[in-house]
Amino acid sequence: MAEAEVDRISFLPLDIKLAILSCLEIKDAVRTSALARSWRHIWTHLSCIYLSEYQDPLGSPRNDHTVPSSWIQRVHRLVSSLRGPLSVFHLFSSWPHDDQSDLKSLLDLLLQKGGLETLNLLFYYDPGKFHLPWFHSLKVLVLYGCHVLLPTGFRGFRCLETLEMCNLQISNDDLDLLLRTSSNLTSLMILDSQASGNPLSVNHSLPLLRHLEFTIIGFVWNFSVVSSPCLEHAGFYFRHADYSSQILAWMMRLLSSVAMVSSLKLDFDVLKCFSVVTLPFNFTIPRLRFLMFYLNVNTLDRRAYDAFLWLLRSMPFLEELEVEFERVDDYDHADRLVILMKELLVEKHDGFTCLARTVTSVTINMGKLDVIASIAWIQFFLLNAKGLKLLKIGYFDGGDLMPSFIEELQKAEVTSSDAKVIFFNRYTCQITNLCMNE
Repeated sequence: MAEAEVDRISFLPLDIKLAILSCLEIKDAVRTSALARSWRHIWTHLSCIYLSEYQDPLGSPRNDHTVPSSWIQRVHRLVSSLRGPLSVFHLFSSWPHDDQSDLKSLLDLLLQKGGLETLNLLFYYDPGKFHLPWFHSLKVLVLYGCHVLLPTGFRGFRCLETLEMCNLQISNDDLDLLLRTSSNLTSLMILDSQASGNPLSVNHSLPLLRHLEFTIIGFVWNFSVVSSPCLEHAGFYFRHADYSSQILAWMMRLLSSVAMVSSLKLDFDVLKCFSVVTLPFNFTIPRLRFLMFYLNVNTLDRRAYDAFLWLLRSMPFLEELEVEFERVDDYDHADRLVILMKELLVEKHDGFTCLARTVTSVTINMGKLDVIASIAWIQFFLLNAKGLKLLKIGYFDGGDLMPSFIEELQKAEVTSSDAKVIFFNRYTCQITNLCMNE
């Protein structure tokens, strides 16, 4: 037999064949059954399944006449064909589901298969209430857009390490039980979720938690992490919250509880609830090295600016700072903003330990290069960060504004002799360097 005619792939070990099939979409993996008799059932040994209804799991393209329940049933048949345990299952559905029986049957089948370690359920439309089976070996659980109930007698996901809940409905009792029985949890994300129309209200000690992110919706000051000694990364975001005295007290407890984090993400509106009169000036987050916050310049005012200065003073060892600007559409406000920012920002400031000693990298991201909205902030860091080595300005469009932006920026006073400014197009990855000390 000629060298070119030798079928080397068919003689590969099973684990290598499965590694090859795992790189394919499931419909293509199923089609390999037609290659040869030896390939007929190889795909049934797959342990990781990723499914989206935009492509039928058994090979037929989705069309507008496909019935959601029929698609779920085909997924059920595919999972039934698998011969071994399933370790990863990812399901994305963008159809409304009026009948939960097919989904319940599928989840029960996954439970019967055993060995499931990662479960991702993402629904564009709420499929209605359904009970989440008790998967004994589950390590990663991601739930999006659904209403989850825990089964009677639920004893917890003892192996669970990562829990992500977005746009989720879950009762406070179930959430309390879920967190209380997940003793190995290291990552928790709760975004835009609520307890059946009411605020989430749980209080927990999470001894192994290292990563925490959640959204504050309305009056949610009862959600707190009492103790988390291992916490390293945290992120908090507001959604239509009332900046009341209760929220202020809640935020202070929250910041105190994350005083040992090294990385922090904040929606800038989080700090809008603070009045400079009530801020504790001796408050510090001593281990923090990286801060990222989102800045809505349309709502920027003096109070938010004072909170920003307070925040910098509370982080004496900060090394990296990243600011994400939302685009300015209100140009009347932008004009007022320029006056305010030039008055407040473009001057020397004292009392910032991090700017005087430790901050070496600042990144300012924006949708479009906008001299009006961001130049004062850039000048602030060039003027006050004595050890600044890199200032990175990211943008998606507005490259035609680059000459005027650079011309304005070159007027800035620069304190650090090592400061380097880089413009980075986030869409094309094009880089433009600007040396500020020539």
